[in-house]
Amino acid sequence: MNTAHKQAHRMLVLVQDFGLLVISILTIIAMGSEIKTIFDARSVKLADLLLLFIYLEVLAMVAIYLESGKLPVRFPLYIGIVALARYLVLDMKNLETWRVMAVAGAILLLAIAILIVRYGHVRFPYKENH
Repeated sequence: MNTAHKQAHRMLVLVQDFGLLVISILTIIAMGSEIKTIFDARSVKLADLLLLFIYLEVLAMVAIYLESGKLPVRFPLYIGIVALARYLVLDMKNLETWRVMAVAGAILLLAIAILIVRYGHVRFPYKENH
């Protein structure tokens, strides 16, 4: 790799690290805001806990990426499942039956996708040099 390519790669890595730092800081700020809302309301609801769990999953994704340089596809799928579950919890009384079934179906599809991805990783593992 020549010098120009190395410098371009180094620059992209710096931009990437800066983006991950921004995501981490903003996620921590959002967590703090949600915790403050919980304390102000003096009540913890399932929707609040699910939102905090989503924030933790985002931070875990950033940590895994920083540690390994790889982003597991399953983490965004987990976040999608929790987000859809939170949506159901928040709006259950206002949702029509068909919409509840559609969201439940979307959760099922995401769960099946996780199983397929996991099976693929076990059955067809990556080679170490990739």
